[in-house]
Amino acid sequence: MKFVDQVDIKIRSGDGGRGIVSWRREKYEPKGGPAGGDGGHGGSVYLEADENLYTLMDFRYNKHHEAGDGRPGQKFNKTGADGDDVVLRVPPGTVARDKSTGEVLADVTEAGERVCIAEGGRGGRGNTFFKSSTNQAPRHAQPGESGEERIVTLELKLLADVGLVGFPNAGKSTLVSSLSAAEPAVAEYPFTTLNPQLGMVYVNDFQSFVMADLPGIIEDAHTGKGLGLRFLRHIERTDVLLLVIPVTAKDLAAEYHQLLRELEAYKSSLLEKPRLVALSKIDVLAPDERALLPDVVADGFPPDVELLPISAVAQIGLDRLKQRLFDEVQAVGEEATTGFRS
Repeated sequence: MKFVDQVDIKIRSGDGGRGIVSWRREKYEPKGGPAGGDGGHGGSVYLEADENLYTLMDFRYNKHHEAGDGRPGQKFNKTGADGDDVVLRVPPGTVARDKSTGEVLADVTEAGERVCIAEGGRGGRGNTFFKSSTNQAPRHAQPGESGEERIVTLELKLLADVGLVGFPNAGKSTLVSSLSAAEPAVAEYPFTTLNPQLGMVYVNDFQSFVMADLPGIIEDAHTGKGLGLRFLRHIERTDVLLLVIPVTAKDLAAEYHQLLRELEAYKSSLLEKPRLVALSKIDVLAPDERALLPDVVADGFPPDVELLPISAVAQIGLDRLKQRLFDEVQAVGEEATTGFRS
């Protein structure tokens, strides 16, 4: 199934049913009074997170969604039937925005979470409602309220514990395929990853986390160049960033700072996320060079940045990398719960 992470759809909630004017016609009660029922409520449109979905593909070719209209009121003070609701099932992490105003209508992140994005119109009152001591025989009823109609942009932001950040061909896809059962495209040319990939990484039998392999950044990605905004949107949901920089790069520290500039230009809050740096492809170095690598390149990096030399192909340094990433994910969860980071 093709990965689709943004789509525009047209939605419409149902109109409320009209109230009616009716009179009681019962034996021995020639002046039985009003008996017009209220109209039913129009159906609403809801957004619901479904953990079995991971793409918005279903909405690519099904862009019109209308809830049912409420039925008119009935005689004998019977309320009309409510219109049928429409439930749009989407992957967790989906944001719904009004296309014309930019207003966020819903942001569903938990499986089963349901939010109304277009409320159905209320049913009109029948003439019984208007009966009073001074108006014993009201001869009017209300029409139902109109439903809401709007164009909605559905935008998926993947939910993952760890997001990989790096320029094209940095080795991110190879790393994810080595650490998990995910099978992203791997090749010697850049931009092999055109769509985000999720993989479950197991540290041991009882510890695991979700890693996202995202399309590579290029310079000025924050302006939309390359796959820029599609990539950067997804990284908002990750808890920990792993910057992947190949040792074959001309200037490792310069590449690190360029990645940070792109993240900051898109959204400065991304720099507040905990991050580690994986120095990838160290299998091209001699064993003695690998051991000295962190000390050799450390001068260009901030002192608090942890450098982890790895090779996904040669399976070097992966166990330590998994453990460090898991520790960071756990620390983020603890901070969210207690307000303190271990």
